[in-house]
Amino acid sequence: MAVLLTGNEHSVELRPVGYQFSATSGDSYDDNWLIIGGRVTTPDGSWSFSDPVLLTDEGRRLSRWLRAAARGRVAVAQQDREGGWSPSLTFIEPVLAFSLVGRTDGAVRVRVHLSLEASPPWRPDTEGDLAPYEVEIELTEAELLRAADEWDRELLAFPVR
Repeated sequence: MAVLLTGNEHSVELRPVGYQFSATSGDSYDDNWLIIGGRVTTPDGSWSFSDPVLLTDEGRRLSRWLRAAARGRVAVAQQDREGGWSPSLTFIEPVLAFSLVGRTDGAVRVRVHLSLEASPPWRPDTEGDLAPYEVEIELTEAELLRAADEWDRELLAFPVR
């Protein structure tokens, strides 16, 4: 299984695949980079990626954020001066990020920001351009909580080293 955020015509599936380096070196960063496999489906097309984009502790932050978003404890994202959206959950690598679009009657709209290695292959490869491809997904609170639980189960195989 993998964590699956799906709704409307969009889906984002994420799965921790393994550590970037099989052997530990004593470096808290190098020892804890996780390769995340992703599959994304939108009306524009589908694609997949697999890259070291999260540290083990960042992976655990994701499930906490999903739970907080489901329970109404994450602020709705606001547009910045340039018209972009500022994610409320970011990581060291700017490949994945998350924001809350809104909540209505038990439904939660989440935005997944995908940059660099996680961008769709048809986007121009502009070096240094971190503008994310954004996917909005509407889920129920229960679906978001299930996604958080599944993500935690997936991470059990990857403790902090």
